[in-house]
Amino acid sequence: MYKVICPRGGVTMNKYEITFIVKSDMEEAEIKKTAEAMKKVLTDKNAKILEEKVMGQRELAYEINKMKTGYYFLYVVEADSDTVKEFNRVSGINENLLRHLIVKVED
Repeated sequence: MYKVICPRGGVTMNKYEITFIVKSDMEEAEIKKTAEAMKKVLTDKNAKILEEKVMGQRELAYEINKMKTGYYFLYVVEADSDTVKEFNRVSGINENLLRHLIVKVED
């Protein structure tokens, strides 16, 4: 199991892989802005971004909200559970995201 003690009062930090899909019917600048906003949700709560991948536009396995393609992003982060809960909440509200997935990485 991967655990790190956070300097913020001994909060346990875990490693997570966060993948999200942004709508492809927007301007490229708007797509980047959406990805940066999602990254900001994590960094504002003291999450450490270990890896960031822009996987680009890909075809979806099935239509989501009448979309056949989406822009995929992957973040590997070290964060506490409150940060992940906040990311999950904001992802559900953001209309530019088609889907998101958060997986806790166990070493």
